[in-house]
Amino acid sequence: MEEKKILIIEDEKPIADILKYGFEKEGFLVQCACTGGEGFAMAQKEQPHLALIDWMLPDISGVDVCRMLTEAYTMPIIMLTARGAMEDKLYGLEAGADDYITKPFDLREVIARVRTILRRFDKANGKHDREQLVCGALTVLEQEHTVYVQEQLINLTPKEYELLVFFLKHPRQVFTRTTLLDRIWGYDYEGDTRTVDIHVQRIRKKTGLDKSLVTIFGVGYKYVP
Repeated sequence: MEEKKILIIEDEKPIADILKYGFEKEGFLVQCACTGGEGFAMAQKEQPHLALIDWMLPDISGVDVCRMLTEAYTMPIIMLTARGAMEDKLYGLEAGADDYITKPFDLREVIARVRTILRRFDKANGKHDREQLVCGALTVLEQEHTVYVQEQLINLTPKEYELLVFFLKHPRQVFTRTTLLDRIWGYDYEGDTRTVDIHVQRIRKKTGLDKSLVTIFGVGYKYVP
């Protein structure tokens, strides 16, 4: 899996540190710059997949940096600013920004928006050849071995993930608990069928698929899209 590089151009160190910590925790590679000139030079050197740019920078405006990057490279850009007026938002978008986040922001929302923009950007540029499994608000990216619900990353254990993917790939088929044990845990597994029940319950709770992972009483389970 290709690690995504994020460039943060933000002169307020506490904000830059929070963003850096959040994105690195989610597996991104992060570079930070505190001026527009430094940020543009870093973009030339590092070739990031996406840039987060503060509107107010000490040397040149974030909008000008956005325009410079847009003219030189093909990368999505998100503007960060305390300016909430619609005309400011439109000005930033017209300069080439793909999105606009007003301070103060929720870190989870910023990360979710970045993931969404990167996926759309990859798809638009022919880089979205990895298989996606989708059920309503749930998306599984198999190559990345990740699961999202409404753009939020969901932490599943390896067996929960394998069981979920198995169900998604076999819609409307009924599987006994014994069959699921064989398919997911293997023929040599010495546990009992309650293991399947526990894992299904956990998947339902984490993903919200209560109505899609259907219990067939006396038999087993099936997935109904």
